[in-house]
Amino acid sequence: MYVCSCFGITDKQVKEHAAAGACTPRQIASATKAGTDCGSCVRTIQGLLGRGACPRRELLENGEAAAVLAASPTPTPAPAPRLVEAA
Repeated sequence: MYVCSCFGITDKQVKEHAAAGACTPRQIASATKAGTDCGSCVRTIQGLLGRGACPRRELLENGEAAAVLAASPTPTPAPAPRLVEAA
């Protein structure tokens, strides 16, 4: 069945990308362009992804997220801009 008629994306393709790690409609859109034109398929994509489609979500549910977060690099905040007063 076609999920996105704008780009000819099927439910099978969405499920394949979900199995490969795409957890959100935005990630599906990055992989397939589905949902980036008229947007009418986004809710269908959300329905196909469901709640358990994301491996990261499974890590959160199993309490393993701390190990994953500890292994990922922490971004360094940008320095605050300096204000210069006019004389």
